[in-house]
Amino acid sequence: MTTAYRNRLGFERELWRAGVRHVAGVDEAGCGPLAGPVVAAAVVLPCEWLESGLCSRLRGLNDSKQLSETEREKFFGVITTHSELRFGIGIVEVETIDTINILRASHRAMGLALEKLDPQPGHVLVDGRPVKTLKFPATPLVKGDCRSYSIAAASVLAKVTRDRLMTGYDAAYPGYGFAVHKGYGTPQHLAAITALGPCPIHRRSFAPFRPVERELELFLPAALDRVRSAEIRP
Repeated sequence: MTTAYRNRLGFERELWRAGVRHVAGVDEAGCGPLAGPVVAAAVVLPCEWLESGLCSRLRGLNDSKQLSETEREKFFGVITTHSELRFGIGIVEVETIDTINILRASHRAMGLALEKLDPQPGHVLVDGRPVKTLKFPATPLVKGDCRSYSIAAASVLAKVTRDRLMTGYDAAYPGYGFAVHKGYGTPQHLAAITALGPCPIHRRSFAPFRPVERELELFLPAALDRVRSAEIRP
């Protein structure tokens, strides 16, 4: 194994050496789409890999966005059937997303995924920014799905699970193309919304279903303040 790939166990190795046997990686899929649930997954790799390294069947594991659909499906099968791995998946539906906002919904999905782990983790490696609502000690890692095999495994489970759900919704709500774009705001999807209107799995709290200003209030408060200041400037 090359040094670059070996280092993707670096955060797990450090915690294992410190006596933390159960280290979970957690990641989400589906924060950006206009439709469908947000899904999170948590994966615990065996601490015995401290010495042996990554299982050969997982060689090539990476951030799910860097893998083809075929590769994701292959790794999904390995992760979910490997006797030494533990995993949990959390799903938060559209109604909750619209009620509490997508950021809180994604954090809730992470919590649900972690709660399904048995045994519970002693530490969590989180992709991205800190998640204050987690019940476990945690380390946030920007671009963690490219830096940690635990997070990369979680990203694959979350992505494949959500893609399969959206393919199922394609049959339930024909005409929107959910099997193709998975709910993201592609030209095809936006054209379908214009022609058909929203369906039950569309996120009414998202643009184009709500004013852009409310999106800014959630994600870009500082930018919104600057815009408002410019509007009232003489």
